Amino acid sequence: MPMKPLDFDRRYGGLDQVMDAYAGLTADDAPDRISRALTAYLRHTWHTRPWALSIAEQQLRAYAQNPPGRLRHRLGEFSPVPDIGLPEDGIQRWLLQLADHIKQSVEEGRVPPPVAVSETYGEWRARFPELHQFLGGWFSQDMPDEFEDHTSAVRDYAGSVAPTVLARLAGEVAELLALGLEEVDYAVAVAELGMEVDAPAPYTPGGWLAGVAGQLPDRSEP
Repeated sequence: MPMKPLDFDRRYGGLDQVMDAYAGLTADDAPDRISRALTAYLRHTWHTRPWALSIAEQQLRAYAQNPPGRLRHRLGEFSPVPDIGLPEDGIQRWLLQLADHIKQSVEEGRVPPPVAVSETYGEWRARFPELHQFLGGWFSQDMPDEFEDHTSAVRDYAGSVAPTVLARLAGEVAELLALGLEEVDYAVAVAELGMEVDAPAPYTPGGWLAGVAGQLPDRSEP
């Protein structure tokens, strides 16, 4: 049977976060080069949970040095590694390279500089997790069949989540708008965060997000 959540997190939680950063990207790390995916992972993790870097480094080494055998594959007791077109020993070397890069980043204090526009899908999702849930869950390509309009979808979301979650979304929308991006970058942002329909006319993506902030009810009061 598959691992229980606590067992999985103890063995693979940190490694899983690193692997998520490679979604849709090339694993082109080398001993003297860090990929876009790993750079994005380091940048966000340094900012939000720097203590997790040492856990990821340890788990990457443990996985590379003791990869799951056939039994663990059959039982589901392992964390999947992206198919990067390498043989098993090549994957092991790649994982050890990632561990070395993370270790060097920690020991030498090499922190990727902050950016306004996230460079990968994984970084957008990590920076704005509730906005990702909101846009991906309520504004997928099925949204026109499920709701009368965008405002109806916003109201449905607002009526189905807890006040703390609603506040979290409002904060993430405000944070994204505070970046002062160009409209083309806001279009990229909402697409990367899961929005599969256009903003309602005549709004731009950024203008629509500003309107969403105004539509969210204040549920902080009883």
